[in-house]
Amino acid sequence: MTLRFYDTASATIKDFAPVHPGEARLYYCGATVQGAPHIGHVRSALVFDVLARWLRFRGLEVTTVRNVTDIDDKILVNSRASYEQDYRGEHAREPWWALAYRFEGVFGQAYAALGIDRPTYEPRATGHVPEMHALIQELIDAGHAYPATDGSGDVYFDVRSWPRYGELTRQRVEDMQDAPDADPRGKRDPRDFALWKGHKEGEPLTASWDSPWGRGRPGWHLECSAMADKYLGAHFDIHGGGLDLRFPHHENELAQSAAAGREFANFWLHNGLVTYQGEKMSKSIGNTVSPQDMLREARPLAVRYYLGQAHYRSVLDYRPTSLQEATAAVERVESVLRSARAAGLGLDWDAQDVPEEFVAVMDDDLNVPRALAVLHETVRAANSALAAGEHRAAQPLVAAVAGMSDVLGLLPLMALDAAGDASGAEHRALDALVQDLLARRAAAREARDWALADTIRDQLAAAGVVVKDGAQGSAWSVES
Repeated sequence: MTLRFYDTASATIKDFAPVHPGEARLYYCGATVQGAPHIGHVRSALVFDVLARWLRFRGLEVTTVRNVTDIDDKILVNSRASYEQDYRGEHAREPWWALAYRFEGVFGQAYAALGIDRPTYEPRATGHVPEMHALIQELIDAGHAYPATDGSGDVYFDVRSWPRYGELTRQRVEDMQDAPDADPRGKRDPRDFALWKGHKEGEPLTASWDSPWGRGRPGWHLECSAMADKYLGAHFDIHGGGLDLRFPHHENELAQSAAAGREFANFWLHNGLVTYQGEKMSKSIGNTVSPQDMLREARPLAVRYYLGQAHYRSVLDYRPTSLQEATAAVERVESVLRSARAAGLGLDWDAQDVPEEFVAVMDDDLNVPRALAVLHETVRAANSALAAGEHRAAQPLVAAVAGMSDVLGLLPLMALDAAGDASGAEHRALDALVQDLLARRAAAREARDWALADTIRDQLAAAGVVVKDGAQGSAWSVES
């Protein structure tokens, strides 16, 4: 096995050698649950879902950690906006922790809809404050952090005390922007970043914890270092996230962890961003697209195919026809498997059924575009064999298609009932209708339009459809 990945820190493609033989330990940045997800968030989660699937395929025992940042400046700002609207009588007040939990559920719905596996651990920042206190104290004792002298209760990382600061993004301290995360008057250098943020007047008392430096809350960067260390150890294999997190978030994570004596991650993997017809997505421009928007336009199978089809390091451009093209491509794969099943062929597969060329390109920095080319070439060959009635020749090709589709996370989202199977067609039609209503209900809940959300649920219940809500979203079943 020769797995190779591009490491952001060294700017090279390197051979992957697990820190712990037979294992792969992966940490990637999850949601800051201040609002609903955009497709960039979901693309990142899908990239690392495919990575984890591939590592398992290659025989490794994989541990994945995807954090939830459930305490953050923007969460407090959005909760405060809810309070201001309540003062004008427009909305009920929503505490910061309730807002965070609500949007965590919206993220969970999007992940589940696209078949993104739940990580081994999904820790919340608010559940790991003691670990953060311990890490801060280590940094203070080592001379790399200091409490503010202005009485704010802030604690900062001293960037000039760590000669390697800037190594991830290859920058000099002098060329870096100031850290905007706290009042600079308490800092030795404006680029020093906050490890602990003292409680401020006007902030909810519930959004703060007692600490040796005064009541307050953790800095964003500190949260990930503490949780990665707890769940994966001081030295692990891969740290991932979106390209926009390289600086300052990942740079600061690396600095504080390394300064505290952790070897931290062997590889830094960053996925590319998502654009809209070549332009950066922006709410001010009005060109943003949400997972809910995409799922209203296309099946989850097509959305997953679209979000995963580009190389993970490249920009993924969204155009009005993108989902139509993805639907056509992935349904060709689905169709050959459905035809094979109708012809009495099995879809079971094992590792040896997956073509060597597919394995080679996936081993080479997770090259999904080239892997999809192998998949579609095999689909064409399987279709030809099935059309000619050569079922014996078709069987290994069908197993290969099923295996490649499963590895990429596509197979579980496919509707593989035999053509003409009325029950399968009826279920797919019902599922499409129910999923549309659930998406509308999720949007209503996001907007805190509880009356509309309850009305949709009652309509489904009247039709015999039972809806169960959970942290990972809503599921439905037909009442027996």
